[in-house]
Amino acid sequence: MASRHPSPRLEGRQAECATLDRMVAELGAGRSSVLVLRGEAGVGKTALLEYLASRASSYRVVRAAGVESEVELPFGGLHQLCAQLGEFRTGVRRTALDTAFGLAPGSAPDRFQVGVAMLNLLAEAAERGPLVCLVDDVQWLDQVSAQTLAFVARRLLAERVALVFAVREPGGSDVLTGLDELFVTGLGYADARALLDTVITGVVDERVRDTFVAETRGNPLALLELHRGLSAGQLASGFGLPGGPGLTSRIEDGFVRRLDQLPPETRLLLLAAAAEPVGDAALLWRAAEYLDTSPDAVFLAESADLVHIGARVRFRHPLIRSAVYGAASPAEQRRVHNALALATDAEVDPDRRAWHRAYATAGLDEEVAAELESAAGRAQARGGAAAAAACLERASELTPDPGRRATRALAAAAAKFRAGEPDAADALLTIAALGPTDELQAAHAARLRAQLAFARQRGGESGTLLLEAANRLADLDDRFAPQAYLEALGAAVFAGRLGAERSLEKVAAAARAARQAAAPAGPMDLLLDAVATQFTDGYNAAVPSLRRALHDFRDAAQRGDEQVVQWLWRGCPVAAELWDDDAWHDLSCRGLELARGLGALGVMPGALTYRAALHLHAGEFVAANLLLTESDSIAASMASAPAREARFLLEAWRGDEETALASIELGVRDARARGEGRALSLADHAAAVLYNGLRHYDKAMEAARSACAQEDLGIFGWSLAEWVEAAVRSGAPSVASDALQRLRDRTSAAGTDWALGILARSAALLADGRRADDLYQEAIERLSRTRMAVHKARAHLLYGEWLRRQDRRQVARDQLRTAHDSLSDMGAVAFAERARLELAATGEKARTRSTDVRQELTAQEAQIAHLAAAGLTNAEIATELFLSRHTVDWHLRKVFTKLAVRSRRQLAPSLIDAASVVEA
Repeated sequence: MASRHPSPRLEGRQAECATLDRMVAELGAGRSSVLVLRGEAGVGKTALLEYLASRASSYRVVRAAGVESEVELPFGGLHQLCAQLGEFRTGVRRTALDTAFGLAPGSAPDRFQVGVAMLNLLAEAAERGPLVCLVDDVQWLDQVSAQTLAFVARRLLAERVALVFAVREPGGSDVLTGLDELFVTGLGYADARALLDTVITGVVDERVRDTFVAETRGNPLALLELHRGLSAGQLASGFGLPGGPGLTSRIEDGFVRRLDQLPPETRLLLLAAAAEPVGDAALLWRAAEYLDTSPDAVFLAESADLVHIGARVRFRHPLIRSAVYGAASPAEQRRVHNALALATDAEVDPDRRAWHRAYATAGLDEEVAAELESAAGRAQARGGAAAAAACLERASELTPDPGRRATRALAAAAAKFRAGEPDAADALLTIAALGPTDELQAAHAARLRAQLAFARQRGGESGTLLLEAANRLADLDDRFAPQAYLEALGAAVFAGRLGAERSLEKVAAAARAARQAAAPAGPMDLLLDAVATQFTDGYNAAVPSLRRALHDFRDAAQRGDEQVVQWLWRGCPVAAELWDDDAWHDLSCRGLELARGLGALGVMPGALTYRAALHLHAGEFVAANLLLTESDSIAASMASAPAREARFLLEAWRGDEETALASIELGVRDARARGEGRALSLADHAAAVLYNGLRHYDKAMEAARSACAQEDLGIFGWSLAEWVEAAVRSGAPSVASDALQRLRDRTSAAGTDWALGILARSAALLADGRRADDLYQEAIERLSRTRMAVHKARAHLLYGEWLRRQDRRQVARDQLRTAHDSLSDMGAVAFAERARLELAATGEKARTRSTDVRQELTAQEAQIAHLAAAGLTNAEIATELFLSRHTVDWHLRKVFTKLAVRSRRQLAPSLIDAASVVEA
């Protein structure tokens, strides 16, 4: 290990150094750690990274750094790290990573596949010894590299890996939000004065020194650099102290003053080094030949401590690079980019060559534009949506022909939208509108504007705009018309009660009419037809087509048809609408399986959420929570919103009023902000479930009535059942009777055991004598043939409550005991308490669950234990959960210890389910 005494640049950084020392100690103890250093330019983040590297000198240290001019090149930052770990890139890892880097042919790997490959690469490297990964200037990393490394950071646990990011604030990277952070601020007054005294040794007025320290806010680089170029007289008098709008600009200005003292040839060669972020010294020397400059010209720059050129080119500080580039004239910049383009091998690195040619071009140039367009295609194939968008944007700017410029601007706008840059997409759409476009291009532009509106605000005019765009595409017989109608219908379903009046019916009618005139339908077309029919002709009329669509959907899923994977989980609400738990089970299982296998990033949160919802109805709250936790983790890695709707429904069933209401309130606030009326209906349904469990029946009736105000897909029928129960218990039989009739219409048309079991349970609440008894028994019998265990348990509860009121205490006890034990085991606390109170009224005390023998597992430990019990190997579990094998092995060892077993053969599901699941 290096000396513990920090360098002069780290004086006053004892607390920060102590944090890094702890990371090194944890690494030596076999634990991973992640840290984000945040602070302004020059505050010392890079120096802290160097300190960590010196403290971990006996370990393997790999580095990467973002460079502003390379921010559009996909996977560029990731490639820097992988290049230093090449010996571990084997098998699947090599295929996924090399395809992403453009080093091997193949279809574009999903970002999850790349993330898992990177995670396992680091884990494999750490098997040889602790590994330290230092990533500087994250704000300039390409988007996909930053997202991938954030994905990896959130999954490091048992690996001996330390991953440390340094990011400039303000304007840092949001993808790192949620990771452990250390804000690096300026030095304190005494330390700042001491550092300043090491570089200013002449006579300086004390007030001038104090002003210097105050104006630099203790920024170490500013203290070391801003005095340069000032005469002794200026320092002594205080005149000429650096000013300006911002500290970063003032530091760069200081570097520019030093550049001005160098010969033109040296400045030109430095400019070439600044314009080429690869750091390839051989490339720089080749460019120097095209610039007619001598390699000796750089010696003066090295003597001035601005740059070091060995096997690689490295500037002493990133601000020097930006100062060099910013100080050059546009003509000088174009000259060096042209030289770098000529020096770059078009076969080995065509994308960088294309970018240098683009920067070297002052006017319009179709050849360069076409080269950039090709680069965009390669970037998109490697998953670099932001890079593809940037290439297309610059290509449109260089295109001479107005029509082709508009076409490229429209393509760039679509790429910007996919890359998550809606404002840039809007600007490019405006540019595209200035050129001559045909009707089809105009229709695609209209669709993109509608998509942008929907992404920003799911309510408002977005549904209408999507419908108008779909109609235009249908009139032109465009192949994207069905997708556009599906988007429009989806927007209307999402908007629900917050949408425009009768917007859902209007969209459904238009979609249905367009489909009738189209070619033979595939699974997605059938689904669109069926859902549209429900909103035009009613539920009963739609049931046959809904069943047919669901059947074809399941067949396509079993065939592994990749075309339907992104929509597969969307069949789950239709299955719920048909009360078909078998179809829901098949679609959610297969959808999740395909999504995991393909690493489908955008599909995973939805697929996990609908699978979790099925577990919830099955009374498997632990499994539901595990999947929702995984969904939240994936959403966080994508910097997207978590699925709050499923979470607040789970909390409602659990029955903790304070927790559930807080979750529902948060979900409602988010839903209103996004214009999602369907989520508001689900929130009302959840509140009805909660209040029925808590015996607050008046509140439950009001919440259920609100949930039933709109026939939202996959929610309405459930809410009717809650409304019937709440109204009966509130003494409103006429209200309950009306709700029951509406429920009967839907469940009779569906005809499944789930539907008819819920109908029988609800009808029994309004029946008397033998009829009520028969209906309760029918409900229990039918629900016993389904997966819907929580609804069966509630049927036992309602039957037991009715029997007690009939003074049939012994039979009532049997039903209530069954209900209490089932609901307690599930974790439905409020409903279990209802059963306990009823049991007490019969004179029997409910069993008390033994908690002292229950072991505690984290959600992830329980999930891994279940998969291991199902026979999956550690490698298969790692693939399924996007973890490394080392983390899986670490978790299983803990599970074995907690459950007192020695092998996975002893991991019975009942043993795992008997454990308490706690937050990690």
